[in-house]
Formats: sequence, structure tokens, C-alpha cells
Amino acid sequence: MHRVLVVGVGKIGQSVASLLHHSGDYAVCVADRDAVALQRLAARLPVETAVVDVHDEADLATLLAGCDAVISALSFEANPAIARAALAAGASYFDLTEDVATTRAIRDIAGQAVDGQVFMPQCGLAPGFICILAHHMCQGFDQIEKVKMRVGALPCYPSNMMLYNLTWSTDGLINEYCNPCEVIRDGRRQEALPLEGLESFSLDGIQYEAFNTSGGLGTLCETLDGRVRSLNYKTVRYEGHQYLMAFLIKSLDLGRKRHLLKQILEEAVPITKQDVVLIFCTVSGRKEGQLVQESDARKIYQAKLYGETWSSIQVTTAAGVSAVVDMHFCGQLPATGFVRQEDTDFRTFMANRFGRHFAVAERVAEAGTPRET
Repeated sequence: MHRVLVVGVGKIGQSVASLLHHSGDYAVCVADRDAVALQRLAARLPVETAVVDVHDEADLATLLAGCDAVISALSFEANPAIARAALAAGASYFDLTEDVATTRAIRDIAGQAVDGQVFMPQCGLAPGFICILAHHMCQGFDQIEKVKMRVGALPCYPSNMMLYNLTWSTDGLINEYCNPCEVIRDGRRQEALPLEGLESFSLDGIQYEAFNTSGGLGTLCETLDGRVRSLNYKTVRYEGHQYLMAFLIKSLDLGRKRHLLKQILEEAVPITKQDVVLIFCTVSGRKEGQLVQESDARKIYQAKLYGETWSSIQVTTAAGVSAVVDMHFCGQLPATGFVRQEDTDFRTFMANRFGRHFAVAERVAEAGTPRET
């Protein structure tokens, strides 16, 4: 039985702990500084808990003694300290970060990994599953022209002017909306502005918009550099959301006052579990001399798991990281050092007991091609 430490007792951390525990193959310990939240978790899920300050790397390394892996379900700024503690303890490391600078820091730490120890950031949905899917779709082309990756976690019943509800980390959301975005344009790696590149498209008769956000490409810009003419990632929302966020972040300059923006969002925008995750990837290029386009579009809704209702973002994020952890222990990933999402074989991921949550998605039969406005 593999011993895994999950750091973070929020919605995603609890979901990861539940998936791993109920598999029967993992001894799970959940750590956080919130003792009350840990007690609530232990009352309904028979896992170990520990109160820890993640900024105390010595205490964290002590807690990691005897663990085979650690999964960070905390906000991105905590991850380098957790990765350093994992390195000291000889445990493999996984996280859910969308933050580009944090991923670079993890990569530097991974350069000191011992045999059998891996460091795999950006697990989950986006970055995560969308990177695995896009890379897989690219493999069937003789020459890749364009790769478009679109993901959104949306309320099923939007009822406010923003047409949005909070479904996951507010810090992560703001990070995506405010930080520079990596793209490949005209065959060159570049940076694009967040909230720009607005486009609209239709799926199942519903109109959506998509715009640049940071981090969703993971390491694909590096992996596909020199092999693709255009590569970008955009977040999907209902039409009108981008305008209001641009007003807050740019016109009111809240992009430079992120603590205030977080307070406004968390006090004004309700949380919901009634959500849908939309995943849409399009690759075009040459096959046997012909210009061909292939698309994969799917929707994943909330689910009932282990007697509880899980939002779709809980399902997809927890399943994404749990699947790659499981694949690591099955010897289905690179054995040592830094591991990228695109190092994951798509078919093996989809056959995994946790990855299957993506396989039961509602496939979308027809997808309108996104068009910039």
C-alpha cells in the first residue's frame, strides 16, 4: 500500500483524499493548518490528519518521512516549499498549479531528484488533462498547423450579470486572469495578454466566449516549439463575462490590487456545485498531403460519488491528479525527475480507474469553430 500525503483540506484536497482512500491501495494522510476542517474531514472519511504549517519546511519534511508521495492541493505560492520538503524526504511530488513561475521553480528542484523520485506539477484539468489530450491528438499528424485548447468550468444555471459562479480557487482564477499567457504564433513562442483574443463559438446550441488566460498550456509551448505554427489556450465562459472582468481588472486597476479583487469576488459571487466542465480541443494540419482538422469536445457534469455530490470541477481536478499518481506507482510514467503532462500516454490515462471519469463525459457531437471577434 502506498502512503500519500495530501496537503490542503479544501474541496479538491478532500476529493483527492477520498478517491485514493476508496481505491483501497493508498494510505492517505491529509495535512493543513486548519484543525477544525481536518476534524470535519476525519468525521466522514477514515484517513489520517495532521496540523502543519507548510511554510515550516522542516516540520513538513518530518511529516513526509515514510511517505511515497505528496500531493499539493494548495494555492501555487505554497508549492515550492512543499517540493523542497518532498526532495528532502525522498518523496515524489505532484501539484495542481497553473502558475508558470511556480512550475519553473519545481523544475529546478526536480533536477536534484533521486532515483525513482518524480516531480510532476500542473496535474488536474487545465493544465493537466487538456495537455494530455492535445498532445495525443497531435500525434496523428504529419505536420501540425494549429492547436486550440479551450476549457471552462461553468455554472449550469447562471443567474448573475457575470454569468459565473466560483467553483474553485479564487487565487488561481485571478492568477489566470492577470498573468501573461504563453502562446506560439507564426511559429514563434510569445507572450499574449490575458483577457485578450476574445472569440465566440457554439456547442449544443449554447453560445460561449473564450479568451486568453495564463497557465493552461502547461509545458506544451516548449514541447511543440518548432513543430506547430499556432498554439494557444483560452478559458471558456458564457458571453459577456470577459467584458465585466476586463472592466474590474483593467479599467478599475484591480489587477494590481489582487487582494481586493479576491475579497470582492468571494463576497459577491456565490459558490456552486451545480457546474459543468467544458473541454474543447481542435488540431489541424497535414495528413498524407491533405489539410485536416480534428476536434474533441466533451462536457462533464457533477456526480454522486461515495454518497456525496461532487461538482464537475472537483471530479475532473481530483481525477486528473489521482490518475497520474496511480500511473506513477504502476510504472507508466518516466521514473525520475521532472515529468510533463504530455509525458502521459492518453490511452493509458483514460483506461486508469481514476482517469475513467473523463471517459464517461458527455461527448458533444458538433462543435462550431471558434472565431475571434
